Amino acid sequence: MTQQIIQYFQNNSSQYWQYVGQHLWLCTSAMLIAMVIAFPLGYLGSRNKTIANFCTLFSQVLRIIPSLALLFLLIPFLGTGYWPALTALVVLAFPPLLVNTILGFNEVSPLYKEVGSALGMTAQELRRKVEIPLALPYLLNGVKLALVEVIASATLATYIGAGGLGTLIFTGLGLYDMSYVVIGGVSVALLSLLAMIGFDFLISEVQKNDRNSNSV
Repeated sequence: MTQQIIQYFQNNSSQYWQYVGQHLWLCTSAMLIAMVIAFPLGYLGSRNKTIANFCTLFSQVLRIIPSLALLFLLIPFLGTGYWPALTALVVLAFPPLLVNTILGFNEVSPLYKEVGSALGMTAQELRRKVEIPLALPYLLNGVKLALVEVIASATLATYIGAGGLGTLIFTGLGLYDMSYVVIGGVSVALLSLLAMIGFDFLISEVQKNDRNSNSV
């Protein structure tokens, strides 16, 4: 199998990187759209218990829908290809982003906001200079969880013609060639691992800066 993997990269390296590019583009697009929706809604949820309860319930409902089932449910409405896959991944990314955003802003101590108000900060300044920096570790954790799930689930997009690394996996299964399966599966696992390690490091740095700021 090792020889087959080496031969694949020798003969099809450009095709491999095309799959990687498709996978990353699909995941990045889904994450950006999900964040644009989830962050403002999560902030509103942290300010209003009714909105928070609705958002939490909505997120729980979305979590129970299997990724593959969601892809097939969208086919009658959006057809096949990039757009239904993107829509499904946005839906999958939404729950961890939304829940962690609400949690992050709820964890900001009222004491910090009172001090900021006493110093003459406006509501916008409090949000920009106090609330968002303190909630940032929770926001980043939500992004990490969502991104890992999206990277893994994007392999299923091949089923509806959206391309990506899942093409290698399902091609290998169809041809009974495990070298394709290994290349695709390991590539997806590495992308997920790199995303997790990168965000863990970023979160630790943000928390370290917060501790340093508080100590000063």
